[in-house]
Amino acid sequence: MSYTRLDQLSDGIFAIVMTILVFEMKVPMIWGGVSNIELWLEIKRLLPVLLSYALSFALLFTYWRAHHFFISIYAKNIDSMLININALFFMLISLVPFSSSILGQYNQNELSIIIFGGHIILIGLCLYWMRSYVLYSEHIKNPEITKREIRGSTIRTLVPVVFSIIAIPISFVSIKLSLTIFTLIVIFNLSSYSTKLFEDILKKVHGLLFGIDTKGHFAD
Repeated sequence: MSYTRLDQLSDGIFAIVMTILVFEMKVPMIWGGVSNIELWLEIKRLLPVLLSYALSFALLFTYWRAHHFFISIYAKNIDSMLININALFFMLISLVPFSSSILGQYNQNELSIIIFGGHIILIGLCLYWMRSYVLYSEHIKNPEITKREIRGSTIRTLVPVVFSIIAIPISFVSIKLSLTIFTLIVIFNLSSYSTKLFEDILKKVHGLLFGIDTKGHFAD
């Protein structure tokens, strides 16, 4: 199978899943005459669902972008193992509308945070598995990639996993804080400066712990 066909399948699945997310937003049904205030109150009740939609759509976009890099740019050929990893990844991606709707409708329950956060963790780990297989498998050919690029993709892949692991127990203290952490995941992966910022923080922490000059740079 050509990696182009796998990439096309990815585009189709992501397009369908992103569209399905919209179906969870139902137009309020109000019988009889309704004032602007009453209509606004009904729309306001949909706010958690709208926020869940925006969060999930943005996450899906970052996953699609990462998958595009790993399959279309890094991998120059595919084998049966990589196809199987992709099948698992697509299955998890297809479940996003379910976990998103749970989060949107039951956003005051810790269980909704556990389901949504656990889902992000599974997708992130599967994506990391895919990335590692593409980069280090003897059967997959890839272009010359610098250590800095590899480090950057590692950070972008695993940060959502780590943040979600943190968000789940925090939900028992503050659900709003957990939702904020999920939002930070999206902002982190959408920002073009997030990787550099993360590396700078790591260097400062490393310098504080081991007394190393924090102005130094990671060696490529």
